[in-house]
Amino acid sequence: MKYLIGIDGGGTKTKYVATDITGKPIYETSGGPSNFLIHGLLKVSENIFNLLTDCIKNLNCDFNDLTCIVLGTAGAGRKEDAEKLKNHLIKFAKGQIKKIYVESDARIALEGAFPKKPGSILISGTGSIMLGKDVEGNIHRVGGFGRQIGDEGSGYSIGKKGLEVISKFYDERCKNTSLVKVISDEFKINSDQELINAVYKNNFDIASLAQHVINAAERDDEKCKKIIDEEAEELILHVQAMREKLKLKKMELSFSGSIITNDNYLSKMLRKKITERFNDVLIKEPEQSPVMGAILIAKELVNK
Repeated sequence: MKYLIGIDGGGTKTKYVATDITGKPIYETSGGPSNFLIHGLLKVSENIFNLLTDCIKNLNCDFNDLTCIVLGTAGAGRKEDAEKLKNHLIKFAKGQIKKIYVESDARIALEGAFPKKPGSILISGTGSIMLGKDVEGNIHRVGGFGRQIGDEGSGYSIGKKGLEVISKFYDERCKNTSLVKVISDEFKINSDQELINAVYKNNFDIASLAQHVINAAERDDEKCKKIIDEEAEELILHVQAMREKLKLKKMELSFSGSIITNDNYLSKMLRKKITERFNDVLIKEPEQSPVMGAILIAKELVNK
């Protein structure tokens, strides 16, 4: 029996599904992270290979029975990066992996949300990006420039602005904010020096503060409300730019990523802003998951 493999690789967890050649799920599992820009090629290749080995064991088959493998992962948005990971995986597997294709996690999320039809997906997790598909199947991108020069409206951007507010409080450039108590209670940071050490010496997870900023905004913290409003406006700019690229009479839009899919202050604000400003944008739930989006791409590749 022949199988298709879909892999949804994230910064902390990798989801995996094996289907028959028609796309019917047969086996699902999950494993470690797949963002090689953070965790390195060796670690990610090991994680992916272990998942495939687990699949073969549970399906009682061998690598030759895996007709097509599609890996969608964070960090593979640029062609050269995707090729680098693909080549390293093949080398790590000592040639056992044959037909594997590497896509961005955004690409498989888009295909899952809108299989074989136009639509757009706005992603805000640790980072942010927006992808859209026009009536001819062409893929368009907005954002996705990374944390140094982009990722607006993401967990990283929100968390960074939250840390800026805290730093200003420590040297009396702004009034009190509830984030000071949060970072003390949750992260045991109680001074300007401890904050500096956490960020520059101890690799503080900046995006981990984002949900606390969102929660503080909902509690009426003025500094945090301002941050969330600014970040929502940045995501609105993504939507506006994508509308112009796709040129659809009605652009269907789905959300992905924990920052905007969870029911919180930011997601509510964003939905309200989109509804009020764009009468040609329809927010809807994704039809299928990102990992099934990888399977749909695999089916298309096999049928070519």
